[in-house]
Amino acid sequence: MPSPRRVRLLMMVILAAVITTLFFTSQMRSTIPHDDRTMRDFFGKTMNGLGHPQGNGQVVMSGKGTSVDSTVKDKDGDGSVDEDDEKLAKEMADRLRAAEQMAKDLANAKAPLKPDAPSEIIGVGSSAGGQKKDNAKGDSKGAQNGEEEETEEDHKVEATLNSLLKKAPVVIFSKTFCPYSKRAKGILLEKYSIDPAPYVVELDEHPLGKQLQARLGIMTGRKTVPNIIINGKSVGGGDEIAELDSRKTLIDKFKESMGGKRLSMKERFVGSAKEKQE
Repeated sequence: MPSPRRVRLLMMVILAAVITTLFFTSQMRSTIPHDDRTMRDFFGKTMNGLGHPQGNGQVVMSGKGTSVDSTVKDKDGDGSVDEDDEKLAKEMADRLRAAEQMAKDLANAKAPLKPDAPSEIIGVGSSAGGQKKDNAKGDSKGAQNGEEEETEEDHKVEATLNSLLKKAPVVIFSKTFCPYSKRAKGILLEKYSIDPAPYVVELDEHPLGKQLQARLGIMTGRKTVPNIIINGKSVGGGDEIAELDSRKTLIDKFKESMGGKRLSMKERFVGSAKEKQE
């Protein structure tokens, strides 16, 4: 075991070595230039990492003392928000706007329907909407007045209907498979003798049957068959004819509907035939 004297001597040697080392290191630090910016960078990076911007909502840009908006983030990953980050943020915003505009253009290009260009629309207001220039001289005027343009088919149907109504004073619009039509035809054609004889139009066999029935619905208010027309006016369907027959007033109804025009009508197969002629 060393003696106390040797221990004290060893401690004094160690202490002298420590003092000498500190002396020389302090001299070396004094010769190295001090860079305050390094400390500011360190502080700025630390504050940025903690997410606490300096000042009133502003972030100090490294090395220049200027500031940018706090919404700008550290884009380049250098630990501080500087001019590079602001530039990157602007470029990214520009790219996003360009991509958004491109998406809109593609959507418009793929749209199945596009509105008419302003140059193709005439007039103003709802009455002028959708009117094309080629209709400006004629059809657009009717459209503005709420009138529908009459097609060639409509004209043909109207002409056909007028021609059929002139065939006889009594015209029966019927369908071959309709039981109500069969009952009405049985009464008018078999039970009664009518001169001039009624003209029968089977709508299910006529090439314009559907269109004629639709036009009759508009003209008379009756959309079903049978539809018995006398002197251009409807006197009813199968139920009405059967009811008038049961009341023995069918001949009087037909006479009244003729409006003074000649019509001979009487019951068949009865002992005293009832006949009225105008």
